[in-house]
Amino acid sequence: MSAEDLEKYETEMELTLYKEYRDIVAQFSYVVETERRFYLANSVDVAARNADGEIYFEVRMSDAWVWDMYRPARFVKNVRVLTFKDVNVEELEKPDLRLPEGNQFGS
Repeated sequence: MSAEDLEKYETEMELTLYKEYRDIVAQFSYVVETERRFYLANSVDVAARNADGEIYFEVRMSDAWVWDMYRPARFVKNVRVLTFKDVNVEELEKPDLRLPEGNQFGS
C-alpha cells in the first residue's frame, strides 16, 4: 500500500466517522474533550483527584460514543478516563421542536 493509498483510506474513514457523528449527535446530552479523545455521552462526572501532590482528573461517562476511526465499536456503555490534562465538558442544546429541512410545508 502506497502512502497515497493510505492517505486516501484515512480520509475516507474520517468522512465516514463525521457522517456517523452527524447522524447520532442529537441522541446525546454532552460533548467531552480530553487530550486524547472526543466523546459524546448522556452522563458525565468529572472529579479532581490528588495523588502525592499531583492533581489529575477522573472522568466517568456512560452511554457514550467515541470519536476514533480505528475503533471497531464506537458505542460504549461506560468509560473511565484519567488525565493530567484539561477536560472540556459541554452540554448540548436540545431544541424542543425540529422543523423539516427544505420546503416540505407545501407552499
